[in-house]
This record gives sequence, structure tokens and C-alpha cells, in this order.
Amino acid sequence: MTQGGDPDARTMRYMEAAFFDLDKTVIDRASIAAFGRPFLKGGLINRRLVARAALSQLIYLYFGADEERLVRVRESMLAVTKGWDRAQVRQIVRETMLQTMEPIMYAEALELMELHRAAGHRVYLVSASPEEIVLPLADLLGVDGAICSRGEVDEQGCYTGRMAFYAYGDSKATAMRELAERTGLDLSSSSAYSDSATDLPMLEAVGRPVAVNPDRALAKIARERGWEVRHFTKPVRLRDRVGRTTPVVTTSLAVAGAALILWRRGVRSRHAHGRPAAA
Repeated sequence: MTQGGDPDARTMRYMEAAFFDLDKTVIDRASIAAFGRPFLKGGLINRRLVARAALSQLIYLYFGADEERLVRVRESMLAVTKGWDRAQVRQIVRETMLQTMEPIMYAEALELMELHRAAGHRVYLVSASPEEIVLPLADLLGVDGAICSRGEVDEQGCYTGRMAFYAYGDSKATAMRELAERTGLDLSSSSAYSDSATDLPMLEAVGRPVAVNPDRALAKIARERGWEVRHFTKPVRLRDRVGRTTPVVTTSLAVAGAALILWRRGVRSRHAHGRPAAA
């Protein structure tokens, strides 16, 4: 599912973009697990489920997320959320977004978003996490939109335990291409950032893939293909950025950052043999 300010493609042809995976790329953990305590206080889950989520988070942090593990987590979450009222979930997320996300946001990720915007690029979140979490966060960060999962809802506004759209694997890349076609983005000149080999289709869909805090499988692929690797570690006070329509930095940093990005693009274009082909 794609959300957020799509311009007229006729006026935005060939614009570059930056696509950021959410979990362990923009934030340091799984976003769904991060809302365990707010959901507990809201009466949606019990302490046993919070403990299970914490254990799953530890496994995710230290061993990464292979496809089999992600399938188990997804099916477990769908079973848990069946019958939840979507309006209540949205309210809980909205009321606790800042306090939940502030301690786990990577400063480096926000700085990169700022530099891309300073260079005239559009910025998107791309996540398998549900829209109830991703879309409010996209609004809070002031990015241009998001591609995220959407749960099926019945006539009473409650989750059925099934997915209407799952933004995972090839589906992420497909949604990115559809967004590019609709808004005139040039994916061959665009960037994508992710931590997991499960996002290989997303990374291969752009001309500049970047592995961030990569799991073992993605680190190996990045080495073999000569992809850039970054490590994010620094926390940031997210509340300092609230109230801004877009992420901004000081003028000097924005100008310097934009110049750096454009200069590095020029260097890469002169060394095309080290750049992967666009999907």
C-alpha cells in the first residue's frame, strides 16, 4: 500500500528518491514490538504476549529475519490482532508515537533523509509493518509518503486476521515501481536503504542500494556486489523535530550535504563498473 503526496507525473519526471526500510534501518528494532507496552496498557494484549514479543525482538536483533522466521511472526501477529478495533489501535499509536519512537530512532537515518531532501530528492518509508504505525510515523518525520502493509478489516472496523496487502519481498519492489510510474521517479538514479536480505528486491529496484546494519546474508551480498554499507548507532531526540513539515537541518549542513551527495554521484558515474544494474 502506498500513501502520501503523489505529484502529477507530468511535472515530476525523472526525479530521484530515497526509500528507507523502517525496522533496524530508521529505528533500532521491530516497530510492532516497540508498541507492546502501549498495546498492553490499552488492553489489547497481556503480559505474556509482551514477553514473547521481547524474546522475538532479541532473536531478530541478533540473528536477523529470514523468510521462515518472518512468516511465523506474521502469522502469529495476525492471530493476535484478529478482532481488534482498528480505531482503537490508531488512537493508541497516535497518542504514544512520540514517546515510543523517540528512544529508538537512528540519528543517522534522519540526517540522511535531510540530506536527500536538501538534494531535491523525495523520501519514502517502505515497511512490512502495518499502516497504523507507518503512516503516522511518516507524517511525524515529514517524509513524502510510505509503502506499508494493510490488514483486512470487517464491516465493524475490526481486523479479520488476514492481510489486504503485505509489503514484503517482491511486493515492496512492485509497489516502488508502481509509485515511480505514477509520480515520475527515476529508480535507476534513486537510493534504497535496508538491513535485511529479505529486502533484496527493494534494493535491486534502485540504482544505489545501501546496506544498513546488514544481517549476515545481506552483508555477504553487499561485499560481493560492491554495495555501500553503513552502520547506524546514534540515538536522536525525535521530539526536537516535531512540528516541522519536513525534516530540516541548518542551512550550512543542508547545502554541504547536498553537495556531497551530488559529488559522490558524479564519482560513481565515472566508475560505472562498480555500480549494480537497475532492476
